[in-house]
Amino acid sequence: MLNYVDRGAIASNGVNGSRKNCSGGTCSSGSGIQGDFDLTNAQDGVLSSAFMVGLLVASLIFASLAKRHNPFRLIGVGLLVWTFATAGCGASFDFWSITICRMLVGVGEASFISLAAPFIDDNAPVAQKTAWLAMFYMCIPTGIALGYVYGGLVGGTLGWRAAFWGESILMVPFVILGFVIKPLELKGFAHNRIKEYGQMLNPDVQDQINNNGTKHAMPGGINDLAGKVPKKFSFSRFGQGLMTEIGHFSKDMKELLQEKVFVINVLGYISYNFVIGSYSYWGPKAGQQIYHMVSADLMFGGITIVCGIIGTLAGGFIHDKVGSTIPNAFRLLSGATFLGAIFCFAAFCFKSLYGFIIFFSIGEILVFATQAPVNFVCLHSIKPHLRPLSMAVSTVSIHIFGDVPSSPLVGLVQDKINNWRSTALLLTSILFIAAVFWFIGMFVPSVDRFKEESEHAIPAADRSNLRPLLDDNEARTSD
Repeated sequence: MLNYVDRGAIASNGVNGSRKNCSGGTCSSGSGIQGDFDLTNAQDGVLSSAFMVGLLVASLIFASLAKRHNPFRLIGVGLLVWTFATAGCGASFDFWSITICRMLVGVGEASFISLAAPFIDDNAPVAQKTAWLAMFYMCIPTGIALGYVYGGLVGGTLGWRAAFWGESILMVPFVILGFVIKPLELKGFAHNRIKEYGQMLNPDVQDQINNNGTKHAMPGGINDLAGKVPKKFSFSRFGQGLMTEIGHFSKDMKELLQEKVFVINVLGYISYNFVIGSYSYWGPKAGQQIYHMVSADLMFGGITIVCGIIGTLAGGFIHDKVGSTIPNAFRLLSGATFLGAIFCFAAFCFKSLYGFIIFFSIGEILVFATQAPVNFVCLHSIKPHLRPLSMAVSTVSIHIFGDVPSSPLVGLVQDKINNWRSTALLLTSILFIAAVFWFIGMFVPSVDRFKEESEHAIPAADRSNLRPLLDDNEARTSD
């Protein structure tokens, strides 16, 4: 949620501000980031998309490292980069310095977006998987909405730089948690525990050494690990390991992209995010210009908080109620998006602020109902060991083809036609494309692969006998 509070804060009028404006011989001073750095709308849109650089590079790396490293430690590393990056945003001095910091912010999202969802999917009750995912993805609209309010209040009183520094301070406890929390093992992976504990402290190695110091064969065919001395680093061995990793990654990507259900789902998600991303960034500014809202940040923040919570949770609970299957997910996705597009399009046709609020609220509830089902399809249409990669590819795709180009493009269109109502109507019409993709998904043969074997082909019975990564007290109890 704090990650998306940052997204909302930089889009708020209190932080983002407005350009210097001159008309009739008089000039008004600008405010916020746009005023201080004198940014055009197109440049301003780049700030909303810059995080994608860090996300694109880091998410695939984190998804690959999750096979051999504790995911919570990886999340801790990513959030540590995020903390320094947001602090850097507050200390930036021009367009390029804040753009670079926004790029690094994407590393934080990359660290958990591909790992948190599989963790939730592993631990959620079978009958409530989509509802649990809904609670997690509810943080997207709620975080953005809180960011509007937070940015409007803090930016308006203490200045836009203070808003970024406040976010950085708030994230510190979560960074610490990522490094100290008990190790995590995801379904579909047999993590290398030697790296987590060290060779002599590795529970599996200790179990293979009896009181006389005799070493026995380990389940994976590895013998005498405790007696081996780590080899020194060499560039040739590093290069060989890197090529091996690239080979595994290429194989996984090929297997992932052969899943038609996954591809169609992501295509719909890209179209959806193209619109929602621009809504979240340009919404307060467009609302202020079209309907002359006095407190556009608070207005959009309040609407999005309420509609985001209701819509996201409702989508998850309804999907569980009708049956957590991939075809039912596509039915919910296509129906909710189509109806939501109609209401949102109609909302921008109203000249009355009250008519806009009513129709836009209904539209937002409907479009936010897609958050849990769309990620359910991403997790269940592929094999378990591909889930972190599927979430990474999905996230990268919806950003690099969705909200990353949409915010600058909408800013460019607005610079050309100078009419926020027309710009908003053109943008909203793209939601119908998302509904069409998800409608097609209903007719594509699908299989829920959640219960399939892991990439190491460990039978379920044997997997249940593997010693979990427990702390000392739990380990003694289990012994």
